[in-house]
Amino acid sequence: MDETITFIPFSRLLIIFIPSGIVSFLIYSWSLEWKNSLYALGRMLAQLVLMGYFLSYIFNSNSSLTILCILISMVVVASWIALRILNKKRINLLKYAFIAIAIGGGINLFIVTHLLLQLDPWYMPRFMVPLAGMIFSSAMNGVSLAAERLLAEIDKGIIYDDAKRIAFKASLIPIINSLFAVGLVSLPGMMTGQILSGISPLTAARYQIMVMCMIFNSVGLASYIFLVLLKPKSIKK
Repeated sequence: MDETITFIPFSRLLIIFIPSGIVSFLIYSWSLEWKNSLYALGRMLAQLVLMGYFLSYIFNSNSSLTILCILISMVVVASWIALRILNKKRINLLKYAFIAIAIGGGINLFIVTHLLLQLDPWYMPRFMVPLAGMIFSSAMNGVSLAAERLLAEIDKGIIYDDAKRIAFKASLIPIINSLFAVGLVSLPGMMTGQILSGISPLTAARYQIMVMCMIFNSVGLASYIFLVLLKPKSIKK
């Protein structure tokens, strides 16, 4: 199988924005927020171009300290974003989110990079950074869903322990749905990208199995740890 990928010139890449412009016009024709869609597209373009340059620099670096700083930054940012819906309680619960995401995601990152892929050196940027991003963002989403649902159930007058069980179940719904749908309803982005780059579908499937499991594990562990660490008095502050 030819393991090459077609290079897309930037000028040709702009072609995909033609239907994007049409969709934005349709939004405008219905008197909706068309400026917001154009802003979102422009921001996406700028962010990904900058990210491409940033990752190129990171991938060419050979500094374990740089990678470690990136991992810590990911956890800090993920913890802050996970609690964005909690407003005034955000600061009080930040330490719990940080611990949950760091432990829940860190365990899975260690298993994947050291036991499955056996990276040498351990901080190999081309693998460590993308995998850490997927793991910590998944843990972030799990904590966010758990926190939101916990507060919603408490506001309804549900007993605290019952509210935690409901919140834990709710945090797992998206990833469990993804597990059911993968390969039947959807072809995951990572697997699609590998196949497009010329990797054997069987090899791509193995990597995708690893990714789906690590996401499930990260969501489950981070959400569970977060809910266990929380006490009723922490919510009421």
